[in-house]
Amino acid sequence: MSMDLSTTYLGLSLKNPIVPSASPLSHSLDGIKRLEDSGAAAIVMYSLFEEQIEHESAELEHYLSYGTESFAEALTYFPESDDYNLGPEEYVELLHKAKQSLGIPVIGSLNGISTGGWVRFAAKIEEAGADAIELNVYYIPTDPKLAGSDVEERYLDVLRAVKQAVKIPVAMKLSPFFSSMAGMAHRLDAAGVDGLVLFNRFYQPDIDLELLEVTPNVILSTPQALRLPLRWIAILHGRIKANLAATSGIHTTRDVLKMLMAGADVTMMCSELLKNGPGRIKEVLAELDQWMVEHEYTSVKQMKGSMSQKSIADPAAFERANYMKALNSYR
Repeated sequence: MSMDLSTTYLGLSLKNPIVPSASPLSHSLDGIKRLEDSGAAAIVMYSLFEEQIEHESAELEHYLSYGTESFAEALTYFPESDDYNLGPEEYVELLHKAKQSLGIPVIGSLNGISTGGWVRFAAKIEEAGADAIELNVYYIPTDPKLAGSDVEERYLDVLRAVKQAVKIPVAMKLSPFFSSMAGMAHRLDAAGVDGLVLFNRFYQPDIDLELLEVTPNVILSTPQALRLPLRWIAILHGRIKANLAATSGIHTTRDVLKMLMAGADVTMMCSELLKNGPGRIKEVLAELDQWMVEHEYTSVKQMKGSMSQKSIADPAAFERANYMKALNSYR
């Protein structure tokens, strides 16, 4: 007997809880189709950057190179202009073709932090047929005079601006680096965010010891990375209206199960698919179905949130009370 793997996310009815997150796998229509054929319930398109929208290629090259030596975090922050495979118009065209070709929801992805004209591009993504938009807010505040409250307000300003520009659901992909993660989630929830994606991973610069240059170095996630989103999804489940998407460190069926039980509505995979190909989705789904049969679960809905902070007998397990126990448990 096949189990009911269906779930809902951003008002969308999905056949299962596995959604490939923004990555190079969605840079082409063939790549997107492979993800669908492998069982993906929806697809988040790769991210279109604020800088790509606001500048032509020549201006962009100047903008990216001018002043980048000022901050270590900014060094080689963006790729060379030749590495921008698709510009804004091509992005919209690809999204439109994907919607015409696929039978699953397609979520556009915008990456930026200002409230400039790039926000209006969300409307073009909506017009192209996107079922929702994910705002991937990648922001490293390097100004020592910038207060944490100002940083939080930027996130809220971007959300409000995009919500005004479109009618489709809007999710926001966040970093975990807020002084009050629960408080920030509550503020975004009150501002109308439809979903929170926890968490994005900041790609830190590396140093090439031979060339003595600061270089980008993408390190794919490991299963250990899921502990942070697992904790916060478990804490936030049932306390905000917005849906919760888990990302970072999801590689195996057990990872998917843990996130669902913590309270995630969907689990987003990236590194595992980059390493082993889209076919991993089909394998994980088969294993998920089998695990549910063996453990007498009939649906994803039944297990969702069953191990969240509100549901377990010891809610303090997700907080400081379990800190000493964790330290003392190591042998």
